[in-house]
This record gives sequence, C-alpha cells and structure tokens, in this order.
Amino acid sequence: MNEENRPSVILKATLNRLPLYYNYLKEKVKDGDVFVSSTSIAKSLKLKSIQVRKDLAYVSRNAGKPRLGFEINPLIEDMESFLGYNNVDDAVLVGVGKLGRALLSYKGFENYGLNIVAGFDCDEDIIGIKINGKPVLSLDRLNQMVDRLKINIGIITVSKESAQDVCDLMVAAGIKAIWNFAPTHIEVGENIIIKNENLAASLASLSKELFNSFK
Repeated sequence: MNEENRPSVILKATLNRLPLYYNYLKEKVKDGDVFVSSTSIAKSLKLKSIQVRKDLAYVSRNAGKPRLGFEINPLIEDMESFLGYNNVDDAVLVGVGKLGRALLSYKGFENYGLNIVAGFDCDEDIIGIKINGKPVLSLDRLNQMVDRLKINIGIITVSKESAQDVCDLMVAAGIKAIWNFAPTHIEVGENIIIKNENLAASLASLSKELFNSFK
C-alpha cells in the first residue's frame, strides 16, 4: 500500500480488529473464494459494513469491485505487510510453568510472524528439556542468547512477584518489546514497548457482559 494514501494514525480498536479480518479472510481462501464483500465480513464478525470499509482502508488501497467486493489474496498480502506477519520476529519466553508451556506448545504463532526460540526458567528439573522443539534453558543464559540472536521480543509468564525482576533482566539484555502475562503492573522505560495481557481483567469483562445480557 502507498504510505501517502494511508491514514497517519490508526485507532487501537481498529488495530484489535485487523487480526479478526485476517483470520476470516484466510478461511475464505481455504473455502476457494476469490472475492468477499464488506457486508459479508461485517455480518460474519457482527460489525457494521461501513466500519469494515474504514478499517480496511488503513491497510489497503484495494477499494473493492462493484458486485464482487474485495479481492481476497491482495487484501491478505496488504494486511500481512501492515501487521508485520510476513516478517518473522524471534522471541524468548521466561517462566516455563503451565502458561509458559502452553505458549511454547502453540504452533500458530509462526502464522503471525512470531517465533519463540527458547524458554527460560530457574527450575533445575525442567532445564534441558524441549517443548514443541523449543529448548528450556537456565535464566542465566538469557543475556547471551538475546545478544547473539539479536532478539527484540520477550514474553513474561512468571508470577507477579518475579515479573519486574524478569522485565529488568530482559531490558538489560537488549529486549525492546515485552509481552507480559503476569497479573501485575510493570515499570519500563519510554523506549520499551509493553503489551499487558490481564487474564483476570478479561474474565471480569466477560462476566460483566454476560450478566448484562441477562438483565
């Protein structure tokens, strides 16, 4: 997409919807479809068609064809470029408990441009094992691997008590972006990108919506 024709600022809500569009379009390709309308996308994802068109305008100049809609494959390519899915980023994960193991085991990350190269932990009982082909290494080797492979992304899946210390270790090692699953606030410098996944908050929101739906 021509950068001159792309809106300069993308809303967080739009950015959150783009992966939904992406997954939907990939399924349409599997079904053998070549074109898809904004109306079809909106109906399937419970959105308004005008919202869909506005969202897609952020990532693609593919304006759609009358009575046919958007050509799917070029739209997917534009979306992969915008979201960075076609540029695989290596990441490290610290905290190989149940959640850490689940993330290491998940094979779908590579479809979104993320490759977890290794997990790190302090538990001697699991150091040296492999999960989904990913080695579990001692935490004292984190700095070496991040520096050697020039890794920019760190994933935190430790307890809230240990999260800040792990974050500080990652930043000191050269990590530039952190995906935090620990249920606590983490302090980082202005030059560090952080994304918090608060499972408790998501559950509370879900429960609230469920309660409101029965009022």
